[in-house]
Parts: sequence; C-alpha cells; structure tokens
Amino acid sequence: MATALFSSSGEEVISRNIDIAQADIQSSPEKELDEFYETEKTVEFIQRNAAQKVALQFSDDLLVDSVTVARKLEEATGAKTYILGDTSYGSCCVDEVAAEHVKANVLVHYGRACLSPCCRLPVFYVFGRKAVNVDLCAEAFLSQYLDTDCHVVVLSDVVYDHALGELKKRIESAYPNVIFSKLSLCGGTASPDEIVKFGRRFSPDLSLWPESYSIFYVGGEGSTLSNLMLTWPRCTFFSFNPDTGEGRTEGLHINRALMKRFYLIERARDANVVGILVGTLGVSDYLLAIKHLQNIIHLAGKKSYMFSVGKLNPAKLANFPEIDVFVLVACPENAMLDSSEFYKPVVTPDEMEVACNPAREWHGYCITNFRELLPGGSAYVEFPETDPSDAHHTDVSLITGNLRSSHLTVTETPQKDLETSLVQRNSTTALTQMNSAASYLASRSWQGLDKALGQTPVVKAVEGRKGIAIAYEDEICS
Repeated sequence: MATALFSSSGEEVISRNIDIAQADIQSSPEKELDEFYETEKTVEFIQRNAAQKVALQFSDDLLVDSVTVARKLEEATGAKTYILGDTSYGSCCVDEVAAEHVKANVLVHYGRACLSPCCRLPVFYVFGRKAVNVDLCAEAFLSQYLDTDCHVVVLSDVVYDHALGELKKRIESAYPNVIFSKLSLCGGTASPDEIVKFGRRFSPDLSLWPESYSIFYVGGEGSTLSNLMLTWPRCTFFSFNPDTGEGRTEGLHINRALMKRFYLIERARDANVVGILVGTLGVSDYLLAIKHLQNIIHLAGKKSYMFSVGKLNPAKLANFPEIDVFVLVACPENAMLDSSEFYKPVVTPDEMEVACNPAREWHGYCITNFRELLPGGSAYVEFPETDPSDAHHTDVSLITGNLRSSHLTVTETPQKDLETSLVQRNSTTALTQMNSAASYLASRSWQGLDKALGQTPVVKAVEGRKGIAIAYEDEICS
C-alpha cells in the first residue's frame, strides 16, 4: 500500500514524468505563490528560532517552485537555505538526517506529511493549500448522511485540512454529533477522551466508538485512506475526492486486505530468520522499536538481523536469500508496504509481534504506529514468562499444512552467539571477532566491490559517460 511512497526502482525514476503544466501554482501570481507556500508564516518560524541555516524539503511535484521559495525566504530572513535533493526514506517523513548534513538549525517540510513526531530539529509544515470545492463537498456529505443524528468523524488529507473549517460552518448546525479532526503537529500524548492517529486528533463518544461511527474523508485514494480503513475496519467510510468532485462509499476491498495481512502473520510465524529493516531515522523512538523487535524475536526462538538499505526495492532485499521474512520499522504512512513483488514478505512490527508473542492476539485490525507497541503504549502487551518445562510448542502451519515447531527462549535478553572466534582481519589490524553470521556472509561467492586500498594509482578526475545505462550519449546505436 505504501510501495510508491517508500520503495522505488531505478526504472521508475528514469521513466517518471512530472507534469509541470498541471502543477497547482507553477504559473500563479506572486501573491498566490506566497499564500500557497505560507511564506509569511515560514518567515516568522525562521526568525522565531533565530535560524542561520534552513533546510527546505519539497515533494517531487513542488520542486518546480523550490528555487523561487528559497530565494524569497533568504531575502526575508537573511538565513542560508538548502534545498534537500532527495529523501533518505519516505518523502512524507521529515528528513532530519539530510538536514543535519548541512548543519541546519530548522527544517521546513513542504507537501504531504505523515506527521510523525520528530526529536532533533524544530520543524514547520507547509502542506500546500490544494483547492477544494466546499459546496460540492457539503452536498456530498448531506446526500450521504440523511439522518442528522448520526455520529460522524470528518478526516482529511493534510493538503485539504485548510477547508475543514469552512465545511464545519456549513453542516455543524444541522449535525450535532459530527466531529471534525484537528492536526496534531507536535506529537504528545492523548487525553483519556481523545483518539490520536496518523497525526490527527479528535474526541468521539468512547461508549459508541468505533462501531457506531462513520468516517467522512476528504481526499483521494492513497496510503492515508487505506491505513485509516485498516485501522478502523468496523467503521463505515465515505470519501470525497476534491480532484474529481465526486463522493463514494469505501470499504469493498478491506476484508480482502485484512486477510492478506493475516496471511503475512502466518508467514512470520513460519519464519526462522527475520530481517529488521530500518525504514526511518527521524521518527521518535525508532531505536527502541528495533530493540523491542530484537527482544521478542529472540524470545520466540528466532534469529534476527538488522538492515539499513535506504529506499526499498525487490532487488535490494533479494540479496539476502537466507532471510525468511522482513519486518519494516517505518512511519505509520509507510508501515504497510505492499510486498507482493518482493521475493520475501515484508510485515509490520505489530504483525511480527502477533507472530512471536503468545499473549498477543489478532483482533482483525492493523496497528501501524510502532510507538503504540512499546512499553507505555496503548497496544503494549508484555511477553509472558516462559516455563522451561513448557517452552517447546508444536502446531500446524496454515500456509504449508506441515507441523510447525517453536521453542520459546527463557532468557529475556538476546545472548551473544557462542560460536565466536578470533581471526586475523588484515596485516595492520591484528584480531577481530567473527560469528556464524559473519562466516556465512564471508563464504558468499560475491561480497561486493574490492576496495584495493593502496593498490590503485591516483589519477585526475575525468568527465564520465552521460545518459542512462541502456543508451549512453557516446554509444552508437545500430
């Protein structure tokens, strides 16, 4: 579901076209440009933080105006601006790592955002005020909800959040039980009567939530809508797409999607070797989430290895055939990766924990925020103490139909591999430690490029080939 946002292939990047003619503000007057990018508020944010270096992170569709916006901010504040050319992981995430490369004091994020809490830099969000026909949106709401006493939560894509205030004025007098969500830009904990999901905050009647509520979503198809529906599958969903001006009832494919997630849990139960994929370096508590996963995987009698490979694609993960299943630690927007094209399945931390923790049960909905699974989180379930006499379990795999044997580990912390030895690393570094995993990787026929340090003569840099691999400019096509 988040393949387009999080993973990418070289072919897609080369062949992708950005339709500049259809950009929202590419030919807009200067006043509309300032309004769309909230230049005045951004200047106040930079001055309030006394920033001398400012990182600007644009989504692909907004890069056409990046230079113009950067110049405006420099002229208004005197600060040096840096346009981040690429994101380390998902474009919806604040790329604090790239900002730290230029030692930025603050970061301004433009476009769609997952609103995951950050911990390193002050961040200012500019979503872009995409146009919404509020009249059509209100008509779609009125035609869908004929009962004025119905309980409805109104959510939206972040780029349409600016229109919710006007929509509220149109319908709140006739619908007393309609609740409008607010963006939660600073993270923080929710009050007892609040629901906070995907950076949105609202307060429903908890005695009726969620079964008796319907959700009206302003926005098009995408990972945000899909994640909301998988998080609350018992709610009825109705969406209004501002691009087409049409509304429709959602949810016909949710049962199938939930069954697919349950299938991935069974694949995780069958796995003996798990690869933990680092899909974020900016979301708060991601290191705690990795340690939590390592612990429960170890307690379930499985082995785990950690990988940081940047943006994912099938070719990258195919380099590790010994891994049975991967678990992705990423922001909620990108957690449920569609791994149908991958050689091995990719699951969420919640699904991995359901597969490993005997005290966790599958409740028919998804949890995409890994922070909820940590101690103190709303979905935290402690791993039960294991009786040494009852640590071995046997059941039947729902995937293969074969007997599946699992051995729960009694110790609470992962033990170091006992199969270690001291070996000579090279002529200058005497000794190093090698374990079984390192021995396996060292036995591969291909281990990567040989650095050959000190063996290659130093030469001046020369101009290389131009173009793409299938058709360099200096090649003669027959």
